[in-house]
Amino acid sequence: MQEMSAKALKLRIPLSVQVDLTYRCNERCVHCYLDHDDHGEMTTVEIKKLLGELASAGVFILTLSGGEIMLRKDFFELLECARELTFCVKLKTNAILIRQREAERIRALNVDSIQVSIYSHRQEVHDAITKVPGSLKRSLDAIRFLKAHGLKVIVASVLMVQNSEDYSGVRALASELGVDFTLDPTVTPKMDGDRSILGLNAGHAALQNLFRDPLLVGDVEQYCSLPANADADVLEDVPCSAGHTACYVSPYGDVYPCVQFPFPSGNLRRSSFIDIWRHSDALNEVRSIRLRDLPSCSHCVHVSACTRCPGLAYMEGNMRGPSTQDCEKSFARTGMSSLNLLSKIAPPITLVQIQGFSTLVALPETDQPKDAAHLRLCRLGVNSSAESPRV
Repeated sequence: MQEMSAKALKLRIPLSVQVDLTYRCNERCVHCYLDHDDHGEMTTVEIKKLLGELASAGVFILTLSGGEIMLRKDFFELLECARELTFCVKLKTNAILIRQREAERIRALNVDSIQVSIYSHRQEVHDAITKVPGSLKRSLDAIRFLKAHGLKVIVASVLMVQNSEDYSGVRALASELGVDFTLDPTVTPKMDGDRSILGLNAGHAALQNLFRDPLLVGDVEQYCSLPANADADVLEDVPCSAGHTACYVSPYGDVYPCVQFPFPSGNLRRSSFIDIWRHSDALNEVRSIRLRDLPSCSHCVHVSACTRCPGLAYMEGNMRGPSTQDCEKSFARTGMSSLNLLSKIAPPITLVQIQGFSTLVALPETDQPKDAAHLRLCRLGVNSSAESPRV
């Protein structure tokens, strides 16, 4: 797969595309980044046309997601079309609508894998996150149906405040079911830029525990050590596959570099997929960026190993800038704060007027009011001394 990805990058082939069939959903997860109303989804004919264009463009891996894909009445018709075009099809679903009959049809179409969202092994926690009573039981029943038909199932969880102590229980549950397990430690902003749900992100202590779990990271000492200095080859790398060998299509035909990178790049109701892929100014701008072009990150000690997401950076205001959430993960992993975090904890001298005096007094650094970013970093345990950034 690595060799195929390298070839696709060289030839600018969209090796992998995620298509969200709908944003409608039968759950209302507290951390979800989508607007669940239907604002004019692509029709069956439009999606079939898109699938044909993706096949012609050389797409190999097709991920069908949502929203909840099973809410599309034409879901199996679209899935059949995708398999006829010989895509390697991966599904993402909460699975609560999958029963024996649906599992049999998915197996008959030889789907590569089905990823099912499970947020806790405890019903009260999972159901509180999805806001659907009984959703954990229904999802687990569906996993058993799918597994019984010989399908590859992946249990996927997202780490957040509500379930920060539960990932090991979900992992054990996945092992008991005989399925794979994956964990995402990041709650992302909403597609419209609303950052209010970022307060659900797990705290520093939870991330530290996560990154020191050998069952997740392997060799803890190696994983948590500072990365080697970035050489010229590393700085010539692309930040990630978004826009290079992968992209995302919304239910409305909007094309973006990635589902986490909502940089408008074209619309399929106005242009063909191949025209957008080859000629979009937005995608070509994304493709022009190398690690050396990132003004802060290229000089950061973490640059060669950071999980920096250009989409999260874009949502923060600058696709060439840092992603603070990834900076916090690097800090939790290694104990070394990034240039971005250090820049947030050097507050300027503040002049205040003391009641009863007409003289403005300069507060010493330790007494200065701290902004929200400073307070958050203090809670993380970042040393604000410029001489000693290591914690």
